[in-house]
Amino acid sequence: MTTPPPATSRGEKLTEDAAYWCMRLHDQDCTDEERLAFRQWVEADPEHAREFAEMLEIWEISSELPVIRSSMAAKPASIIEFPKPAAPQPSRLRRLAVAAAIALFVAPVAGYTGWSLGLVPNDYRRYEAENSRRHVTLPDGSEVDLNLGTRLSYANFKDQRSISLSQGEAYFHVTHDNQHPFVVSAASGTITVTGTRFNVWKYQDEVVVTVTEGSVRVSSDRQRNQGSTLTPGLQARYQSQDYLPDVGPADTSATLAWRDGKLILDDMSLAEALPLINRYLDQPVLLADQATAQVRIGGIYNTDDIAGLVNTLPKVLPLKIGKNDEGSTVLSLR
Repeated sequence: MTTPPPATSRGEKLTEDAAYWCMRLHDQDCTDEERLAFRQWVEADPEHAREFAEMLEIWEISSELPVIRSSMAAKPASIIEFPKPAAPQPSRLRRLAVAAAIALFVAPVAGYTGWSLGLVPNDYRRYEAENSRRHVTLPDGSEVDLNLGTRLSYANFKDQRSISLSQGEAYFHVTHDNQHPFVVSAASGTITVTGTRFNVWKYQDEVVVTVTEGSVRVSSDRQRNQGSTLTPGLQARYQSQDYLPDVGPADTSATLAWRDGKLILDDMSLAEALPLINRYLDQPVLLADQATAQVRIGGIYNTDDIAGLVNTLPKVLPLKIGKNDEGSTVLSLR
């Protein structure tokens, strides 16, 4: 069993330990004894868990880069299931320390080194919007509106600006830079631009990209060499099993109504409307059967009170609300 690097200062040691464990757990030669040691380390102090979560996010962003993707080992279950605790945004010095540690420990595994080869970022930020919408300006000057329940991270690499949208919805106004493309990773695909305005919504395994200005390139992880170019007024949808996104016209006013705190449902079936509704709920509402899924709904609703919308459905539609054995809310026909 190998051991973490020797201690320096407490903060540096914590960063180095987190980088070391991230490297070891991704290595196919990682032993059960090492996994047990990692668990003991991460459970010994909440700071260990927070530092490891931040390190894992940077590792995951780095693993999206083509130069090292082929050499990264598959993530073991212990990492996939590892909870990401809430943590304050790290300072610039802390982010640089994390990047330096990644360069030190990840590069030998990938066969390349550091920032100069585009493996690690020189700047890393995390942004969240839980109970209220949020507007942020990224370090490159790009602006982003975050919808409720949205979480994303930004990393600046030598050859690209990388965004990872882990959940929720965001509207991007990207600063133009031909030499430094802006790449959004969401579920099983990427959206690449140099400067434009577009909306990305991720719900479970589905992603919807809508363009309002300029153009973007949408590609799936399964077919990276192919993709679809979207121009203003077009929308692309994809899921993990898709080789190419499904492209069609978009109602941009309805898509972007969330920025004004509105949800517009334009005579759509409950099967289509429920994902739009569920993104604002702590627990998703389910449909009892296909007949219920075909019931149509319309109207303009306040995104701050979607739970109220669900409770009023039996008053305006032939529906009733119940619970299944797991305690989830279920809509069915009366």
